[in-house]
Amino acid sequence: MSGTSGTPYAPHTDEETAAMLSAIGAEDEEALFDIPDDVAFDGDLGIEPRTEREIRAECSRIFGRNDDLTEFLGRGHYGHYVPSVVDHLSDRAEFLTSYTQYQPEISQGFLQALFEYQSMLVELTGLPVANCSMYDAATALGEAATLADRVRSTSGDTVLVPEQLREGKREVLANYCAGADLAIEPYPMADGNADVDALAERVGDDVVMVYAENPTVRGCIEERLAAVGDLAADADALFVLGSDVVSLAVLEEPASVGADVVVGEADALGLPTAYGMGLGIFACSDEFLRQVPGRLVGASEDAGGDRAFTLTLQTREQHIRKERATSNICTNQAWVALRAAIHAAVLGPDGLVDLANDCVRESAALADRIDGLNGAVAPVHDRHHVREFAVRVDQPAAAIAEDLEAEGFAVHVVDEHLLQVCVTDLNAARTDDLVAAFEEVI
Repeated sequence: MSGTSGTPYAPHTDEETAAMLSAIGAEDEEALFDIPDDVAFDGDLGIEPRTEREIRAECSRIFGRNDDLTEFLGRGHYGHYVPSVVDHLSDRAEFLTSYTQYQPEISQGFLQALFEYQSMLVELTGLPVANCSMYDAATALGEAATLADRVRSTSGDTVLVPEQLREGKREVLANYCAGADLAIEPYPMADGNADVDALAERVGDDVVMVYAENPTVRGCIEERLAAVGDLAADADALFVLGSDVVSLAVLEEPASVGADVVVGEADALGLPTAYGMGLGIFACSDEFLRQVPGRLVGASEDAGGDRAFTLTLQTREQHIRKERATSNICTNQAWVALRAAIHAAVLGPDGLVDLANDCVRESAALADRIDGLNGAVAPVHDRHHVREFAVRVDQPAAAIAEDLEAEGFAVHVVDEHLLQVCVTDLNAARTDDLVAAFEEVI
């Protein structure tokens, strides 16, 4: 490196650097960047060094300013009790220090755990292929749209989604669709579920994908999924179904209603509610095996004939086939997938079903109690619900939510007179207090 002005990572000689700057008409490297003076680094970070004890004290003071609220929030982010064994096992050094499992000879334990996670998704969805690489439900939906654009023979470019699709999920989908020149169009909802008759009038040759959710964004159980699947199949459009790993334990099996792809969230298992940190699921039929985004862990045999695990498929990686990639997803979400798999294993099939059934029973019971209050109607939609339901209030919903917050509770404001309440095993013990607060503020 003698005679160079750069670093081992940018080994250009002074002559090479001068030649490149001359070719683009820049005087020096700083001229390549337009950084406003008020944000430019002046050589001082302004962070005084402190001891660990001082930093802990400062963080405690900052966290102490947070509101002490019991959250009855949902709409895609759900909190369930995470057994301590999940922390103890997933915090083992061999899991925490692991990177992507490129080398199967040193990653058998982690690869097997991911294989079990995929197997769990296969059992829950009824579809034969599941990956372990999605950021969250929104990116999984975006990947499904671009997959539909690649595999469907129709010349269409329209993606149909429920009109009540959560805004953040729609925005992520729009980013994906913009790059693939796909158009997003909402279809009507009827009493919290898909308006199948209106959808039938809309589905045609121009539609490449139909997306439905079960439960819907308002917690309603979708009652005519098979009919939606038939409409998509008749139009040669991909039928994509959104759900979550807990709800799937008791709802119709996606494969049985014609779903080509299942997307959604697995973070209801293994993770505390983070409102941003997720774990997306992606399962599909065999015909799309080589179009699956991310990674697939497969079971094989080693040289000794023993069962072994390896990354069977990697559709986009930094080190291979960038030019032929089907996806830009390049994380394996391995550690959070591991936590979900551990949580599912701890619950077991019966425990997972019991948890899902509790989500149905507790939401129905809470809605019935709120419905008994003057000035409130719950649930708004005459459907069965999982975890959450809409509440119509006579007074402005934002004012009711603000008053509930003052009483120590957080709920969603959906529109001018509509709230949404979500109950799980984490907040079920405080439903009496929530009902009392509702009665007080309305």
